Amino acid sequence: MVIVTTIRREVLTLPAAPVGPDNPLPALRPLDEAHRIDDRDRTGLPYDMARQLGYAPLRSVLPARIRDGYGRTRRPTGIDALVLENDRLRATVLPGLGGRIASLVHKPSGRELLYRNPVFQPADFALNGAWFSGGIEWNIGATGHTTLSCAPLHAARVPAPDGGAMLRLWEWERLRDLPFQVDLWLPDGSDFLHVGVRVRNPHERPVPAYWWSNTAVPEERRILAPAEEAWHFSYERRLRRVPVPVHDGADRTYPLNSPYAADYFYEVPAGRRRWIAALDEDGTGLVQTSTDVLRGRKLFVWGTGPGGRRWQQWLTEPGTGGYCEIQAGLARTQLEHVRLEAESEVTWLESYGPLDAPPPTGDWDSAVRRTEERLEAVLPRADVEAAHAAWRPYADAEPDEVLATGSGWGALEVLRAGWTLPGTPFPGSTITAAQQPWRELLRTGSFPEPRRAGPPGESLVAPHWRDLLETAPATPLAEYHLGVAQWHAGDRAQAVRSWERALELAPSPWPLLRCLAVADQETGHHERAADRYAEAFDDLCHERRDQGEQWTAATAALGREAIEALLRTGRTAAARAVWDRLFPAVRQQGRFRLLEAELLLAEGDRDRARAVFEDGFEVADLREGDERIGRLWERVAGGPPPRRYDFRMRPA
Repeated sequence: MVIVTTIRREVLTLPAAPVGPDNPLPALRPLDEAHRIDDRDRTGLPYDMARQLGYAPLRSVLPARIRDGYGRTRRPTGIDALVLENDRLRATVLPGLGGRIASLVHKPSGRELLYRNPVFQPADFALNGAWFSGGIEWNIGATGHTTLSCAPLHAARVPAPDGGAMLRLWEWERLRDLPFQVDLWLPDGSDFLHVGVRVRNPHERPVPAYWWSNTAVPEERRILAPAEEAWHFSYERRLRRVPVPVHDGADRTYPLNSPYAADYFYEVPAGRRRWIAALDEDGTGLVQTSTDVLRGRKLFVWGTGPGGRRWQQWLTEPGTGGYCEIQAGLARTQLEHVRLEAESEVTWLESYGPLDAPPPTGDWDSAVRRTEERLEAVLPRADVEAAHAAWRPYADAEPDEVLATGSGWGALEVLRAGWTLPGTPFPGSTITAAQQPWRELLRTGSFPEPRRAGPPGESLVAPHWRDLLETAPATPLAEYHLGVAQWHAGDRAQAVRSWERALELAPSPWPLLRCLAVADQETGHHERAADRYAEAFDDLCHERRDQGEQWTAATAALGREAIEALLRTGRTAAARAVWDRLFPAVRQQGRFRLLEAELLLAEGDRDRARAVFEDGFEVADLREGDERIGRLWERVAGGPPPRRYDFRMRPA
């Protein structure tokens, strides 16, 4: 057989907003995640679902950093892509942006099977901030969009089961300390892209695991899955079992029939084939199916209300069609985590491709049956199982050619533990300046002090790193990182003691004062927190050396927190003093224009606060579900916010 499947490099040019620098302040605050349910809804749930809903929920995004340095100014930008192609399909993958499949084209018909975003616009939807819409994304870690949404993955060409080549993506997921891989395999002549996934637990203890593959498709579709019931979740944080397809008088399998953003987690019966399809009125579209380990299926809709439409526009550009998401995961819902036993792994295979089925209109059961019959005709269930079995031995195949490089965190973990992970190498050559101090701690037992002033580097919080910090010499920087690790572990009193010890000798007090201020806020000592924030910001302003990216990011992050803390305690003059020392370019950012309106309102100048709104601003890092703009507008002007500021994702 002549294998014609190819993998090549390409540059995808898009109007793009740069991701920008990460927030240098450690993410000490509780996780700001919209996907939490009302405790009233926990009663009466299936046993396994109730257990997994309460299993090891994430408390923070440590050790990941918050990624909030992006804006909304887009310029034509070249984005590195890898194209996997045979004579039937062409998949365009972005290894530098979480391994996202940006496009999947069926070549004979010329159809784009996905919703392909014509721009790259980060927005605050990932667990740690920056995320973008469109294509197929791989979500690992915990409930929500992965911290790797806008991060580079390792990528390589590896042997495929049919003698051709696969594209392998892999990384070290830091929230749960798990290595994972995604193998994209496009057999010669196949209309289906096979995706082999493996998540490993190399630890000697069980860990919580999470996975959802999210596929964006045009919203003018009917979404079909083999289910008669679904778990409905919305931004009122209620989880309810509802019938499929009709709920509250409307057929919700048509995305445009939902007025507000919502999740529908389909209850696929045991033993039933796992699949979900998005078909237009003629019956053409995309189908996704998998082996049974990937049990969950979901539809996400933005809704037709003003807030949902505004979010759709926010994530792309005017004139672009809307989208919905069809998803597949390890559990019934995205609110759950599953147990991955010590020194074990979980694997499955997904398949994505075109489907030409009878029109999906009318009776639900008939539409589902006809669609499933067509799927079985073009890709039998047995063939998916066989493809998984054929792929499984190749999951350990070593890369033939490295095509992209991810982070050095996996290399650091392999160096620490001496793990052997066939198929997913994490070579020491990938270690960079971010990991270097931690490698020095491993080598010498001491955490190196910085050679020059600057914001402290990234903290590590896993138990093995905390143990090393506890036995290291108690230098100010070691105590700072130890406090962050203790805080993450829930030992907050000890964290405060570590930060206070470091403060006595630290040449750079502001990072420690900021940590102590957060600790004060979490225990209700808001006046003391405000004092510490004011002192921390004053110290930073004396220490900062320039208006470069590093110091600008630190000034913006600390200044924002300080102003908010001071306003909370009614200290408007002190808040204004912080505002005046922000760099002019920072004050012009949308987030700070909103903060300026709050400051002006606190000073009693309602007219100037309203003028800020009338001048116009865009809060680039507005959080999913955040209603702060609307609430402030009500205080300034009364009534519902103007359309440009209306991001409400639930009924008033």
